[in-house]
Amino acid sequence: MTSQTVRVMDAAEEDVAVETVMLAFAADPMARWTWPHAHQYVAAMPRMIRAFGSSAFSNGTAFCTDGYAGTALWLSPGAHSDEEGLGAVLESTVAHSLAPETTAIFEQMATFHPTEPHWYLPLIGVDPAHQGEGHGDALMAYALARCDLDHAPAYLESSNPRNIPFYRRYGFEPLGAIQVGSSPTLVPMLRRAR
Repeated sequence: MTSQTVRVMDAAEEDVAVETVMLAFAADPMARWTWPHAHQYVAAMPRMIRAFGSSAFSNGTAFCTDGYAGTALWLSPGAHSDEEGLGAVLESTVAHSLAPETTAIFEQMATFHPTEPHWYLPLIGVDPAHQGEGHGDALMAYALARCDLDHAPAYLESSNPRNIPFYRRYGFEPLGAIQVGSSPTLVPMLRRAR
């Protein structure tokens, strides 16, 4: 594994970031439960990524590794996802039978979100062709160094149980579990201020 370089992305690179995250989440349990068919996922996921994390570009908290192999869209204290955009994506793309469950999941997510100023990681992903090369580690270490400069906690929701040990290595601890109806489990995780 080689050391990866991390840098801040600008707004002109948003499309590339969306593509990397989209590839990374192609087999994600929660994403594929939400959009089980390839055509649904390909149509909806870019909109979801933008609603969830595009404010990272205007705040200088969108990070990538060389060649865009890995991307992390962090929201610094006071920055937020586009709640209206998230609602519109879900309303227009999720099967009607799943709509009550997805709504309940987002409601539960809100109950775990810290109320104190914190860094939030809605999306981090590595192109599957480059997983295992240290991109995720580099992205996480880079962002957490900024969190520590702010002496702020960091928060995320893990949508894939395989990623929980990775997050634990960086000091994130599970706060509970979010699971509604037929959904996979989403695990809210907090890393306390350092």
